[in-house]
Amino acid sequence: MSKFTQSLFHPLPNDKKVALPKKFTFPFYYQPHALCIEAANDLQSYLESQRDFIHNFGLNPKLDGLIIGKMFGVMVVEDQDGDLGYLAAFSGKLAESNYLKGFVPPIFNTLNIEGFYKKGEAKLNAINRKIEALESASELKLAYELLESSQISAEKEIKDFKIFMKAQKKIRDKKRDESKGILSDKEFQKLFNELKEQSISYQLKLKYLKVDQQKKIGQAQQELNALLKPIQDLKNKRANQSAKLQRRIHEQYSFFNAKGEKKDLLTIFKDTNSPIPPAGSGECAAPKLFQYAYENNYRPIAMAEFWWGASPKSEVRKHKQFYPSCRSKCEPILGHMMQGLEVDDNPIEQAITFQGKLEIVYEDDYLLLVNKPHEFLSVPGKTQSESVYTKMKTYLPKAKGPLLVHRLDMSTSGLLLIAKNERIHKNLQRQFIERSVKKRYVALLDGELKSESGRIELPLRVDLDNRPQQLVCYEHGKPAVTNYEVKAIENGKTRIYFYPITGRTHQLRVHAAHAQGLRMPIVGDDLYGVKSDRLHLHAEMLCFTHPISKQALTITCEAPF
Repeated sequence: MSKFTQSLFHPLPNDKKVALPKKFTFPFYYQPHALCIEAANDLQSYLESQRDFIHNFGLNPKLDGLIIGKMFGVMVVEDQDGDLGYLAAFSGKLAESNYLKGFVPPIFNTLNIEGFYKKGEAKLNAINRKIEALESASELKLAYELLESSQISAEKEIKDFKIFMKAQKKIRDKKRDESKGILSDKEFQKLFNELKEQSISYQLKLKYLKVDQQKKIGQAQQELNALLKPIQDLKNKRANQSAKLQRRIHEQYSFFNAKGEKKDLLTIFKDTNSPIPPAGSGECAAPKLFQYAYENNYRPIAMAEFWWGASPKSEVRKHKQFYPSCRSKCEPILGHMMQGLEVDDNPIEQAITFQGKLEIVYEDDYLLLVNKPHEFLSVPGKTQSESVYTKMKTYLPKAKGPLLVHRLDMSTSGLLLIAKNERIHKNLQRQFIERSVKKRYVALLDGELKSESGRIELPLRVDLDNRPQQLVCYEHGKPAVTNYEVKAIENGKTRIYFYPITGRTHQLRVHAAHAQGLRMPIVGDDLYGVKSDRLHLHAEMLCFTHPISKQALTITCEAPF
């Protein structure tokens, strides 16, 4: 039975005496605390049985309307009496509303019909209607057609006259050539001058023709501009009103932190890479939870967010699965709101060390292949310097050039190809560019795949809101192609070979997890699946042409799982 009620503080009896976390959740990379899991289960139980609102999450085929999955958040808090409970929130609006029983309110209610935002939006919509009416008017269409016909007519008349001038020149040239030796010098000079004057006359006619045509085009352009000016004036007015409205909205989104300090969106984003807050900033679940907790003197203890509903077409979102807060909108806001709280360290920024030497699978005088450990960088990162590259610099102090011919994701283990000089590096990199290098990865998928083999073609681009995650995007994404072959089904998991044709970031991980791909994340995928001891993805085989011997070289490195 769900404990979810119309009260915003949902009791959470700690019957099992679960130890409270010493620090608050780092919201951008975490494993949910046991109390957060309990709170999420309670909220999910309510969502499965509730009759308080109607929203098409894509879970009920009988519901009509646009399918919109939602991110929900739970925050475990302690009230002034020391009792535990949780707060619940949803991102954006739900069932066309910002207020629903049992969920914390928005920071600012943009749906209030009496508020300045809706009134300002109505004014902008009125301007849009005027613009649409002017842009669809028959007078404007005729003005465009007149300008186009004037341009076409001018081009044709000028072109025809130039053809005529060319023909006349041939006639003059012929007269001049035929008159040589027949006419006297005086008569020939007279003819020459007449032909020259005729040529000048045609040049003047062409000049006047161009002026006349430009005048006609100019008149047509003026008539068009006269119709376009009120449209542009309305667009400028709309832009100014929209900017003022947006600024006023940003000022309404004012956020507390644990110290009691308050900042609005413009102040929070002022010193970021995007000083203009992204659309929807402050509407996510996490800021709502913090704000309500601070305003009502609840002590934040832990937090988690989960997806409810069908996955969007571009992203990888699994029903009921926990996900981190979004970075582009929430990172600056939560960075302010968590001040004054003791928060878990960012695990991504923690120094990664690898004790001992890297395993060298193959080496000769020109190149070598190492077995990169999982959760170890190929090259130095922004906050982490140790990597395969730095270890290879130490191992090969006399080597010249970039060394690494390609890279692997930090979480992926397996074969990395190293060149000992620049000439070898260029040769091997060219083979990668020309896609003559054969690669095989082995992975474990979280589920039993029915197909035995196939091909996945899903174009990818970076998720600008959540770097380094990738999105499927047919408009701006780069082509990404993967062939696959199932090797075995083991305890509800699928052991699979991946043969990537292209080498996009996170290609195999997205192609495995996405709804248009295999719909099964790789076991241990902390970005597109569920985190475990490691990402079960390993670069097992590389086949390439040796730059010196010209022989095909196939190197394998067995997966450790």
